[in-house]
Amino acid sequence: MKIEQKLKELGFELPTPSKPAGNYISSVRAGNLLFVGGNIGRFEGQTLKHSGKVGDAVTVEEAYEMARNCALNHLAKIKAALGDLDLVQRIVKVNGYVNVAPGFKDMAKVVNGESDLLVQLWGERGQHTRAAVGVASLGGDAPVETEVVVQVKSTRARRK
Repeated sequence: MKIEQKLKELGFELPTPSKPAGNYISSVRAGNLLFVGGNIGRFEGQTLKHSGKVGDAVTVEEAYEMARNCALNHLAKIKAALGDLDLVQRIVKVNGYVNVAPGFKDMAKVVNGESDLLVQLWGERGQHTRAAVGVASLGGDAPVETEVVVQVKSTRARRK
């Protein structure tokens, strides 16, 4: 429970994992990789705190906050899939999609909302590859959507 303790020390708590909005599942494990689907930073049962295009209706700071919320949602889904966030060996990849106004070019500053939290929690093991892509629109007029891939610790050694 070290990661959850760090999360609390940072002033955050895990939200309730959201339910899929369509014909898909929240995560898929393939070997020692866990692929966690995209989310838009809305917590279960709530409306989006910020909506619209970044660089117009939404500031970089507000979009950063929404990307951090995406990270919190991912953590909840990872815990639901693995039972314990301490089973994450490392964060492998983050893909971020930013709903941008014409001319907006700071997608990386937005997706840092997720990346920064993951590195705060896992340190060097939280550093990951990443894409931060500007898009014309996102579902629900969300300012950002992210998805992650994590490497899961092997549990074979513990069974012996």
